[in-house]
Amino acid sequence: MLVLAFDTATTTATAALVRDGETLGERTTTARTLLRDFEELVDAAAIERGTIEGIVVGTGPGSYTSLRMGLVTARVLSLALSAPVAGVSTLAALRAGSNGALPVIDGRRHEVFTLAPEPICVAAEALSVERGSVCVGDGAKRYRALLESAGATVPPDSDPRHVPWARFHAELARDFGPAELAEPLYLRAPDADRALKRSEA
Repeated sequence: MLVLAFDTATTTATAALVRDGETLGERTTTARTLLRDFEELVDAAAIERGTIEGIVVGTGPGSYTSLRMGLVTARVLSLALSAPVAGVSTLAALRAGSNGALPVIDGRRHEVFTLAPEPICVAAEALSVERGSVCVGDGAKRYRALLESAGATVPPDSDPRHVPWARFHAELARDFGPAELAEPLYLRAPDADRALKRSEA
């Protein structure tokens, strides 16, 4: 199966073309340039756009705006290519790309998203890690000092394990179907909703 996979939930977005487990091309990108990067990946792989059989999109958690842009792009491509969509957790992809390390995504507001073992949102200072565990992701980089003081190991910032590479989304994808079934994993209300509630209080 030939799939286009991408994730826009974190500070480093990625996109990849994968056929039956073989990565034909992969790159870092941004939510705003995703369609252009898709075109360039297809051209570099010398394949026809109509041969793409599935779309795999990262469902977060992560940046609300970037995550929404990725999901909207998945719907647009699904319609344009007549291809079904599968959603894959960004946390699961990070873990798959790091031999089971603990994924930690920066949630802003001094919070992080992680697995415990289910996806959770927790204050960075309250994150509990086992001594000797390895933590990866943009949240692990941002809160390196906290994690290392708790006995965890955080690879250097340049380590590729901190990035949710799209090839791992393709590897984990299982249930392909209508694009609208790939729902985002927010774990908390968007900033705008919180601000509205405060103003109404």
